[in-house]
Amino acid sequence: MEELTKLSDAEAVDRFVEKYQELNREIGKVIVGQQDVIERVVVSIFSRGHSLLVGVPGLAKTLLVNTIAKSLGLSFNRVQFTPDLMPSDIIGSEILDENRQFRFVKGPLFANIILADEINRTPPKTQSALLEAMQEKAVTAGGQNYVLPEPFFVLATQNPIEQEGTYPLPEAQLDRFMFNIWVDYPSFEEELNVVKTTTSDHSVSLNPILNAEEIVFFQNLIRKIPVSDNVMEYAVRLASKTRPETDAADDIVKKYISWGAGPRASQYLVVGAKCMAAIRGKYSPDIQDVQDIALPILRHRLVRNYKAEAEGYSMERIIQSIL
Repeated sequence: MEELTKLSDAEAVDRFVEKYQELNREIGKVIVGQQDVIERVVVSIFSRGHSLLVGVPGLAKTLLVNTIAKSLGLSFNRVQFTPDLMPSDIIGSEILDENRQFRFVKGPLFANIILADEINRTPPKTQSALLEAMQEKAVTAGGQNYVLPEPFFVLATQNPIEQEGTYPLPEAQLDRFMFNIWVDYPSFEEELNVVKTTTSDHSVSLNPILNAEEIVFFQNLIRKIPVSDNVMEYAVRLASKTRPETDAADDIVKKYISWGAGPRASQYLVVGAKCMAAIRGKYSPDIQDVQDIALPILRHRLVRNYKAEAEGYSMERIIQSIL
């Protein structure tokens, strides 16, 4: 860590690229394919954001998060969200110990990486407890404020095909997530490779590439990366073009969108572009970096109207038209 603090910003970016490549190789020991998903999860971690993973069961979402946590040298907890889960089950609660003193017992939320499995299966009260922790990086219990460990990252999953008995996240709460990442099926070759390795005695040991202190250092480095005025203006203009009530809105937005992205989208477009630039070894982001992360940032922030659904206009198609 002392060695990192002595580097100039440009040298630190070069070191970040090396660490990212090492991290990719380490994750690749366990996870086959899914390069876009891995890249976006890593970008959200170093951008101090959170991600929502949407995909059918069996696509190794839990294994992916566990592998990333081990490769980053971070603590990891998985919480299975169910209809009877209460806020105290994830935050923790006060108990009366043997000395008749109240003592706070920390819940699973006190880890660096939290996997909120099927977040839409739990009632809004418990969802709100998690979302408050995501925003404030702290929780309150028994009148005391407890700061969560740094870095802190939530990866929530949703099953898109089974909606019975679910409590979908409202748009205002979805806005807390930096990325909405779609996890797709693997290709034939990738699935063949998965089956070969998982049906044999093949085992892999993972080595931590970074530790918590180094991750916080690189998170701070990303924030310091300069952004030119034209890239900043492009990101803000892109977000404003999704709002149908504004003059800047595209015709397709006015026709098919009932609600657009808020200022948080603009912030994430800029921070995410900084991280994408750093991963690619650049010292400042360009418009291409903004475009490359626009889809997962905007996907869950726009609300289609009935006309878009009736005419089969997907969110992806609308966003690509805006870009």
